[in-house]
Formats: sequence, structure tokens, C-alpha cells
Amino acid sequence: MEKITGKFTHTIYRHDESYFTVARFELHSLDEKGIIVTGYLPTIDDLDLLYELDGDYIEHPKYGMQFSIKAYRKVTPTDTDSIVRYLSSPLFEGIGKKFAEKIVDILGTNCIDMIKEDVSCLDQIPKMTDKKKESLMKGLSSNQDSFEEALQFFTMHGLGIRNIIRLNRAYGSDSIKKISENPYRVIEECDGFGFKTADKIALSMGYELDHPYRVEAFLATLAMDCCMRTGNSYVLDEVLQVEFIKACKQIEVNYEEYRNLLIKKRRLVQEENRIYPVTQFDAENGIQGFLSLFPYEKLDPYSEELLNDSLQEIQEKLNIEYDPKQMEAIHSFISQDIMILTGGPGTGKTTVVRGMVSIFKKLYPLANIACCAPTGRAAKRLAELTEVDAYTIHSLLQWDLESNTFGKNANEPLFIDLLIVDEFSMVDNWLFYNLVQASVHVKKICIIGDENQLPSASPGCLLKDLIDSNLFPVIRLEHIFRQQDGSDVIELAAQIREGHLDFTKLKNDVAFFNASQYDVKDMVVKIVQNALDKGYDLKDIQVLACMYSGVAGIDRLNNALQNCFNPQDSSRREWKVGYRTFRENDKILQLKNQPDDDVYNGDIGTLIEIIYPIEDPNNTVRFIVDFEGIYVEYSPETFERITHAYCISVHKSQGSEYPIVILPLISQHRHMLKKSLVYTAVTRAKKSLVLLGSESIALEACHTIEKRRETTLIKRLKGIL
Repeated sequence: MEKITGKFTHTIYRHDESYFTVARFELHSLDEKGIIVTGYLPTIDDLDLLYELDGDYIEHPKYGMQFSIKAYRKVTPTDTDSIVRYLSSPLFEGIGKKFAEKIVDILGTNCIDMIKEDVSCLDQIPKMTDKKKESLMKGLSSNQDSFEEALQFFTMHGLGIRNIIRLNRAYGSDSIKKISENPYRVIEECDGFGFKTADKIALSMGYELDHPYRVEAFLATLAMDCCMRTGNSYVLDEVLQVEFIKACKQIEVNYEEYRNLLIKKRRLVQEENRIYPVTQFDAENGIQGFLSLFPYEKLDPYSEELLNDSLQEIQEKLNIEYDPKQMEAIHSFISQDIMILTGGPGTGKTTVVRGMVSIFKKLYPLANIACCAPTGRAAKRLAELTEVDAYTIHSLLQWDLESNTFGKNANEPLFIDLLIVDEFSMVDNWLFYNLVQASVHVKKICIIGDENQLPSASPGCLLKDLIDSNLFPVIRLEHIFRQQDGSDVIELAAQIREGHLDFTKLKNDVAFFNASQYDVKDMVVKIVQNALDKGYDLKDIQVLACMYSGVAGIDRLNNALQNCFNPQDSSRREWKVGYRTFRENDKILQLKNQPDDDVYNGDIGTLIEIIYPIEDPNNTVRFIVDFEGIYVEYSPETFERITHAYCISVHKSQGSEYPIVILPLISQHRHMLKKSLVYTAVTRAKKSLVLLGSESIALEACHTIEKRRETTLIKRLKGIL
């Protein structure tokens, strides 16, 4: 990291909320010219002050050398000329150049520190008035406002400017006081802070390794990390103890003491030998409490005659005839307060759901219906087939990004009659808990999902738990209706579901290419190029992988595919963010929910424009991404929410479908390759699927069943706990 010293001569751009700034900086060294600097700079109003900047030189493709700021601090001027210019600046009303020179002549170059320490030193200056004293003290104190103090304090303790801004928004002028009391409070109180960041601050502030606040925060974080890593809703007491002792080799601490302290504070909950993070415990109990009493309100009785007429009408409209199992699903949906519909691709779930919603509308024309799914793309598909507005679950619950809270909850419930939740295998316990908290007025719930797909990214195996509890009506659609498009993919998915994979029976829609893991990257590029030559669009083709690192990981495949299909060109602007270069026409993946812009985790779009900061005094660097007609603007503070989408993880692909899917299956990914992952990847393909890698690895993956996640939801639902 480099250090430069100088003055800000003028601000080119400044974002009022994020403080991202583009400015011209005049270097202090006389033999150097000025430079454009960029970064998060909340306070640079004093253009006469000297600043020291930490950061890196970067080469902008169009505007040349710039300096990217990581930290900055005001430097008290030490030479006579600088001090005189500073004290005679507009910051100090009534102090002209000659009077400033007089102050320096009498008090010396240490005069600023002397005035701050004891204002009476100014009495030595001839013709010093109370008004001038007040001006000097006011000017010097304005240079030390609460944010400036926080900036200097937290920068000194290794915190980046963006995190300092987060603290300032959370605590305001009390940020130093709050963090000095307990740096680890940010883990629970400020979104975006984890143990590592809090620990960095605390250790820099002089906290001992065995400080109670540190040990307490670490154990609470460790318990949640264990649940996130395994997907379990709890961690066994003995397992947590072993993990804790292993991590605390350098210090002597008593596990039971801190476990009991966290239990007393209700950050952890203990049942027998199970330790739950309180969020997971509350989620299980909240789900059980809601479902045991559901529904709180009933729909009016329906007419059997109207039901039968509606069934006949929808079949004629869709030009189909429901088979007995599909008819059972529709009757169960209409007659039951809650039902679960599950089945793989090609089993007619879509047709059944379309019929269910159409018939419900006929029976209850004034009813309010809400359809939702975990991802934006899944919600969009659900809206298309039901002809009812569909939302992501976060959007339906009016999730607020800044506070990480839901606007719809037990106090502000949803007023809907029918709630349909699709892609339910992706829903974790905590999210469903928040959904049911807001659903006390819901009269009917329909849950749709494929139990063979990957479970949720966060703790829980909710769909399996609800099915295996045997407490709710479950309709499994198992008969595969052969379709003209994608039938080979559907057959392959059925093979994987049954635990075998016969490569000799693969047909035109499914191909397997043997390749070493070192050849996979080049083969993927060739396959995509071949598809493009046949008239497919890059949007139609999705490469999937299960790891980010490695020779055929997501990062390398993205880089190779970008260089091949959207290479550097003078006609396309580009901008570097970290180790990635974004270029106009890039395929983009949304990584986080952005409800205000109606884009969500997993959405894919195209980077259609990069706007450089120098082009307009009112603009910073901005990316404009087109998400199928929804145009979203990104600036440096939100660049972390997007990445390239030429290759994405199987987890990120859930809830989406693509005409062509390409999936490497290689030994380097062996520990990640499980039956549910391969099945999920395969079922993303609507028309064609290309597998490449090792046949033995593919076969092994199809026989490797992921360990069942450990939860106690079934026991709670059955009243055992």
C-alpha cells in the first residue's frame, strides 16, 4: 500500500449517502503533479488542509493513473508557510495572513497543538481579541467533529472507511463510545459485521485474547457457524465444546462458563445435549406453533358442483386430461387447509398448479391470492403460469436491506386468503418462520417443491421435515409425461433420482464428454461457441459448477468465457473492481436481494453501459445492468452485489431454468459432488444438457447421498418436544 501527502484542490463528484468521492489531489512534493483520487471520503471540506492518503495507484483504461484511497487522515501542518495558509484560510474568520504570521512567529510551528491544549497561550499575541480567540477555537474544533473523530479513531484501529460509515449510521455520534464499551456488539447490532471485523477492532484497542466479551462473542459465532456449515438447526454440546477448545489453544477459558452465560443471556438455547443459536430455536418453535393452530380463519364452504364444472373447464382450456394423481392433487388442494405438492421435472406440477389457481379463483372470486418463491426468477415463472402477481418471499414480507428486518410481521400481517410458496426446498427455517409470523390471516397454504433438490443454503431441511412428519397432506407426482422438448433431460433426472446413470442410453438432448479436469475449461469454451454458432444466445446457455476455486472452478471458467465471448475491445468500456474486470455486454449475476430495485439474489442480466466518473461532474463510475427490462444502476458501494454470470454455482441456479446447461464433473470437485447437487444441476436444463469430465466421478456422485440435516422440527410438530 502506498502513502501520498497533499491537498484536495477540488471535488469532481461526491455521493451524498455513500460519500464516494472523485477529487483532484495536489501532491505535497514539489516535483510531482496532481492526481485524480477516488474513494470513500466523508469529510474533505477543508481544502487548505494537508491530508495523508493510504491506497494504491491504479491505471484507468481511459483516464490514466489514479489513486484509490483505502484510508486517509488530516495532517496538522508543521512548516511555517503551511500553518500560515491554514490559519488564514476561510475556516478561521477574521484571521488574515499577517495575523497568522504573527501567531507563528510568537508561538512557533507547534502553535496549533498549543492552542488546542491551552487557549490562554493566545494571550501572548498582540491585538488578540476574544472574537479572534473564538474564531481560532471554533475553526480547530470544527476540524474535529464527531465523524472526523470516529474516522481517525477507527482508521487507527484498522477499520476501512466503508465500515466506519456503517458504524456512523448505526450509532451516530456515539460510535466511539459504543464500540469502546464493547467492540463485539456490532456483530448483533450492525448488519454486515462479523466476528473477524469486530475482533480486529478489539485487539487493536488492546483487548486481551481471553477478554470475556471476546470469548462470549466467539462462542456465539462458533455455534452459528457450525449450523451454517452443516445445515443443522443445532450443534451437539460435546461437538461445540471440542470446536471451542480447538480454537482456543492459546488461552485458558472455561467452555461451560461461557456456554451457560450465553444461555442466560438467551443468545444460545440448550435442550438436552443440543445447543441452538436462539434464531434457530425460535424458528422451529415458531413454525410448530403456527402450523399446529393453522388456519386461524376458515374459507367459506365451496360448491362441489362448481368445483367439478371448473375442473372440466380448465382441462378443456388447457387441452389436457388430468390423470388420477393430478386430480387427487387438485381435490386435496381445494379441500385441505394446507397441502404439499412435490415431484420432479416432467411430472406435470406446472399444469396442476395452473389448474389449482384457476379453480380457486372460480370458487372464491373475491379472495386475495399471494404467490411467492425464494428467488426472483422462480417468482417470475410462478406469475407466468398462475396469472397471479408473484413475489420473492423477501419482497412479499417487505424486507428492508438497511435494517435487515421485515415490514410484514406479527404486528403488521399479510391480509391474504391463499398463500402459494414455490421452490420450497430452497426455503430455510428462519425465512419460513418470518413468513408464517406474518400469515395469521392466511386461510389456505399450498407448498410446492422437489424434495430431491439441494436443501436451503441456511440451516434446516424444511420441505423434507414437513413431508416426513406425516402431519400434512402430501401429493407426489411421479408419472413422467413425455414431452417433445427436454424429455431426455427428464429421463436422466429420473435415473439420478433412482440412483443410477446409464451413459449408453444418453440421446441427442444429453451429451457426455470424457475430459481431464485440466481440459475442461477449453472444452467448455468450445461447447459454448458451438451453441452460439447454432444460433443460441449467450443468455440461453448456462455453465454451472460447484466450486469457485480450481482449474475448472467458477472463477477460472468465468474469466475464460469472458475473454472468449466478450474480449477487451475499444468499443466496449471496462472498469476493474478488485481482481475482476467488468466490461460492457458482460453477463451479470445478482448476488444479493435489492428489493427497492426489484432484483434478487440469482437474477441474471447484461451490463449494458459503464459511465466513467470524469465524464460528468455529477456522476461517479456507474454500471447499468439490464435484468430483462428492469434497469438497475450500480455505483462503487454496490459493486459487491454483482459478479460475472458466464458460470455460476449450482446453488445460485436453483429456482431458474435455462435452455442449455453445461456441467463439469471432475475429481477436484469430488467432495462437493452429491446426488442432490447433480440432480439439481441437471433439472435446470429445459432442452439440452452437456456433462463433461469423468464418468466414474459422475456415477459416484449419483450414488453419494448427502447426510440428512439434523433438526428437531419433526419432533416439535409431533409434540415430542
